[in-house]
Amino acid sequence: MRFASLGSGSEGNGLLVEVGESRVLMDCGFGLQDSITRLARLGITPEQLSGIVVTHEHGDHISGVAKLARRYGIAVWLTHGTLRAQAKAFANIPKLHEIDAHAPFSIGDIQVQPYPVPHDAAEPVQYIFGDGARRLGVLTDVGCSTPHIEATLSACDALVLECNHDSEMLANGDYPYSLKQRVGGRYGHLNNQQSAQILANLDVSRLQHLIAAHLSHKNNTPELAVAALSGVLGCAQEWVSVASQLDGFDWRQIS
Repeated sequence: MRFASLGSGSEGNGLLVEVGESRVLMDCGFGLQDSITRLARLGITPEQLSGIVVTHEHGDHISGVAKLARRYGIAVWLTHGTLRAQAKAFANIPKLHEIDAHAPFSIGDIQVQPYPVPHDAAEPVQYIFGDGARRLGVLTDVGCSTPHIEATLSACDALVLECNHDSEMLANGDYPYSLKQRVGGRYGHLNNQQSAQILANLDVSRLQHLIAAHLSHKNNTPELAVAALSGVLGCAQEWVSVASQLDGFDWRQIS
């Protein structure tokens, strides 16, 4: 089992998971040609995708989903709320599947466990991906933690964890007050310390990879995010990686 990122941030997101010959793309917030180029960087063509799973309807997560799905006949999985919120965007996709936010399903060899999260969207979810032995947990685009989130993410072999902003940088930055309230609110995005606290509450005994994701260009730095997460684990800062907007991150093998 391995995973990689097409890019992570407010300008577009996409995470690729592979088990055997099955490949699932979680979200796609890039234009069609950009998506193809980013997949090619990872040695993958759209025709090799087994499906696309969607977390929520914000543009940086869905702007490329329907284009890829229609062009290449790729199946898409999403919640009813996400579909209802962007019915036009997802129209005429031939293989569209509505999911229950609590019910696991499979796409080829990949086990997919959605779970609900607090975010300012219609019915947002995040996902755990597995192969029967190993688990990759993903948590981005969430304003606060819940006991269910932490129970779901415990004992993962790899984690992609949002570190969107530094609280002081957000408070002292040039965002309008209303945007600061949204980003820092219970239905916005996690700051570094919130992410560190979530990590501290998890069983990390199996953790092989930890990647900070969805960092704000204006309100965070990779150094601050890495320091917060590595401080919890007591590990060298070099052990914690950061997903970038431009390049995401290359393939990571879960052994």
